[in-house]
Amino acid sequence: MTDTILAMLDLGLAGIACVALAEKVLPIAPSYVVLMFLGMAAAANGHALPVLLLVTTTASTLGSMLWYAAGRLFGPVRAAMLVERFGKHVFLRPEAYRRLVSAYGRNTFSTTLTAQLVPVVRVYLAIPAGAFRLAAMPFAIATFLGCALWNAIFLSLGYLIRDTGQDLADLGFRVIVVVLVIEVGCMLAMRLRRRRVEQRLAVR
Repeated sequence: MTDTILAMLDLGLAGIACVALAEKVLPIAPSYVVLMFLGMAAAANGHALPVLLLVTTTASTLGSMLWYAAGRLFGPVRAAMLVERFGKHVFLRPEAYRRLVSAYGRNTFSTTLTAQLVPVVRVYLAIPAGAFRLAAMPFAIATFLGCALWNAIFLSLGYLIRDTGQDLADLGFRVIVVVLVIEVGCMLAMRLRRRRVEQRLAVR
């Protein structure tokens, strides 16, 4: 994967855009790993961070809109059937998809924006958004804002790591471990909160 990304970076900003788009369409590697790598590589190639942020955010938003278009094309019933059959091949479990669908029962703009800060969810929330025909423009704006915040965090980390003079692989690994710990902690907190809500409802 690293060799492929390096080959794409030889194409300049167009290659960076392709990497960011691919990461949002099919997350083979965690997005924060890809973005930190892009931040480190871009610093070495002399790309300014604001330009890098704009390019990757635009590409990430486009990737979400592709999933949105797919959901809109298939509709809610066929989209759910396809997830049941093929979801495991793109790291989307059917039960996870059903939770994404239920998430849109609340404020759609804030749900879309905050979802861009949650790994995996940030990729596939666009499918139910399209399947249930949510307004495309508010969805795109919320996605862009969320992607901008997410990308800025990890691009900046990669950008700063490049100038520390420390071993990049070791420092990058430590940052990734910290992110994973935070991610797992957030997931456990969300599950605990959901169980408490279910218990309260059961008591009533």
